[in-house]
Amino acid sequence: MQKITPNLWFDSDAEAAARLYASLIPGSRIGPITRYGKAGFEIHGRPEGSVMTVDFELGGVRFIALNGGPHFRFTPAISLFVVLETEAEVDRFWSRLSEGGSVLMPLDAYDWSPKYGWLSDRWGLSWQVALGKRADVGQTVTPSLMFVGPQHGNAEAAIAFYTSLFDNSRVEGILRYDGSGKDPAGTVTHAQFYLDGEALMAMDSALEHGFGFNEAVSLMITCRDQAEIDRFWAALSAVPAAEQCGWLKDRFGVSWQVVPERMAAMMADPDPAKVARVTEAFLAMKKFDVAELERAFAGGPEARIPVAAGGTRP
Repeated sequence: MQKITPNLWFDSDAEAAARLYASLIPGSRIGPITRYGKAGFEIHGRPEGSVMTVDFELGGVRFIALNGGPHFRFTPAISLFVVLETEAEVDRFWSRLSEGGSVLMPLDAYDWSPKYGWLSDRWGLSWQVALGKRADVGQTVTPSLMFVGPQHGNAEAAIAFYTSLFDNSRVEGILRYDGSGKDPAGTVTHAQFYLDGEALMAMDSALEHGFGFNEAVSLMITCRDQAEIDRFWAALSAVPAAEQCGWLKDRFGVSWQVVPERMAAMMADPDPAKVARVTEAFLAMKKFDVAELERAFAGGPEARIPVAAGGTRP
């Protein structure tokens, strides 16, 4: 099971976006789709029956797209780095995603790739695409974190912190600025690291960008039990005001979700009453209480739904 799943926050186009992305990357597919019920309408405000989440894979890497409304917008602080192995695949990917989007770095030859470009698509999601070999990274699509503004210079500290928390983690390599430009010598120009065997990338940038990390892209950790939820929550959560519905922010501003393995099965259950009870329960939580979620799922007089806490997350 994939330990960390990138979660992409859309206003209302999660399904259309997921289907477009899956059509452009070999080895991709659309998985289960969940829909909003009546439960929690006063919080999420989404029409009953409309798409809530789309589970999908890009090149074998699992993602979740969420329709959460206009509260958060994508920024290039977290982009998705795609390695494709033929020029035709790169050209098609670039052509389709640049429609209605904006180019951050033109598709061209660079020192690190014979064909590379960086763009934001029509929904604002940021992509880097490069002609190369999947074997060099180990996966086709890799989240890439850019530390800018107040977080500039923290890429290496973040990598060290994250790799200390997850089993089967390592730093593959770090390239550093030489100080000849605006970025101070020694800060990270590109790094590749692995958390529980899954690849991520990171870099610092001293340029004036006008954006930073936000909830539009979060990293969802799937946990075996309450003890594992408690451990990750205690280690990562650094902004109490951001704690809601299993979401948190770490000290670098990156958003995470810490969820139990059973959550996906509960939310996909064919019994709408069970799904509604679980939804009502988790909407009222900050850190997830697995026993409480199980009681809500089971129903009956022993189920106790906590008092609603409010907020914007579905």
